[in-house]
Amino acid sequence: MNLLHLMVRVLDVEKSLKFYEIFGLKEVRRHDNEGGRFTLIFIGDGKSEFLVELTHNWDETEAYGDGKSFGHIAIGVANIMETCDRCEAEGHTILRPPRDGHMAFVKSPDGISIEVLQNGDSMEVPEKWANYENVGSW
Repeated sequence: MNLLHLMVRVLDVEKSLKFYEIFGLKEVRRHDNEGGRFTLIFIGDGKSEFLVELTHNWDETEAYGDGKSFGHIAIGVANIMETCDRCEAEGHTILRPPRDGHMAFVKSPDGISIEVLQNGDSMEVPEKWANYENVGSW
């Protein structure tokens, strides 16, 4: 297991980048998704692999409010299928199953969305997860 990133939603990219620079975090990479109308900007300190993902939803214009801008924590795992099986067996909600063999979302006991990412290549998807429906928002 390795911590990869945490995600926060931002309204003003430049203002947010300037803020995080105070703490020594600089842009590492950026991805624009025109179809989804969002931009992902990953920032880090250059020393650690752990990043902060700033998500800018292009059409969002109103402030998110206290606590609404936090998105998720991402954790890389050696076997996403075993991890999701264990989460389910222990009674945790699978918000988005690992249908692609690479990514899933699980709800923590405190309601935080945890993005689970397969380290390395995507895994073969068992039928159980291939037909599993999304639950709620992730």
